[in-house]
Amino acid sequence: MDEKLLTAEKEITALTKKLGVLKQEIAKVIVGQEDTVEQLLITFLAGGHALLEGVPGLAKTLLIKTISQAIELKFSRIQFTPDLMPSDIVGTEILEEDHTTGKKFFKFNKGPIFANIILADEINRTPPKTQAALLEAMQEFEVTYSGQTYPMDKPFFILATQNPIEQSGTFPLPEAQQDRFLFYIKIGYPSEQEEASILELTTGSKKVKVEKVLDGEDIIQLQKLVRDVPISKELIAYVNRVVRATRPETINSGYVKDWVSWGAGPRAGQAMILTAKARALQAGRFAVTLEDLKKVAFPVLRHRIIVNFRAEAEGITSDTVTQNILDNQE
Repeated sequence: MDEKLLTAEKEITALTKKLGVLKQEIAKVIVGQEDTVEQLLITFLAGGHALLEGVPGLAKTLLIKTISQAIELKFSRIQFTPDLMPSDIVGTEILEEDHTTGKKFFKFNKGPIFANIILADEINRTPPKTQAALLEAMQEFEVTYSGQTYPMDKPFFILATQNPIEQSGTFPLPEAQQDRFLFYIKIGYPSEQEEASILELTTGSKKVKVEKVLDGEDIIQLQKLVRDVPISKELIAYVNRVVRATRPETINSGYVKDWVSWGAGPRAGQAMILTAKARALQAGRFAVTLEDLKKVAFPVLRHRIIVNFRAEAEGITSDTVTQNILDNQE
């Protein structure tokens, strides 16, 4: 075997083993939610951001904090409220004085967004103007203030949460901002057995310590490996067909024409391929399968397919549309 390939395989094995240990550390605190944990780790490996939605009490915030404890990175939590201003996120200039010369000057005081893992808690509780403060950082991995550009430290992730049931006093995320999220993850209720374990774990006096498993260099190296995971031309063509099938403009008739206002853009196809590569690597495989693509299709397309009023009245969701599209691509 080629020496370079052998070295690469050893590196992949070592890093994927660390991912397995990371899941074990998370499981010390978080009961169940295997799919959610997997999707969050895929988001990290693919170098993107995630939007988590679930009713109160499903440990969305605790899950993100636990992951940040197991990964040696700078963590910052921003509690989104109606009175939050963009400067509260990005930072602001403050007037300082040079004690040597007596001259005054403005210095940029960095906000909480300058960290590696950002928890944007209840992001839909703040107005769109403040939500937009995240856009440049999410896409360009930098922040511009007063004509000066400040790069973000790598790796950089924004993990946002929102509550689906309290609509009073909330501001729906604009479609353009939703598109910046690689995954839209929906968290459901635990099973009966999982809920019993949660009750036992959270009402006792035992304290659980989460050990550090990965650091920033490990994450960056894994992200590079994800890009190198091969995918066949046939599977790329499959992704292309799926994404194009979400657009009413390219479909002459059928459920997409009836139910969808706006379909997914090219960014959805990029996201499907990248996250499928990340899923394969996480499973210790160095090749993308059709099953990988089908699994990531839902969190990738969930916020990129906008259904119309007719669909909402009939109880049709974007997941319903995605399932129909996948069934018709067999």
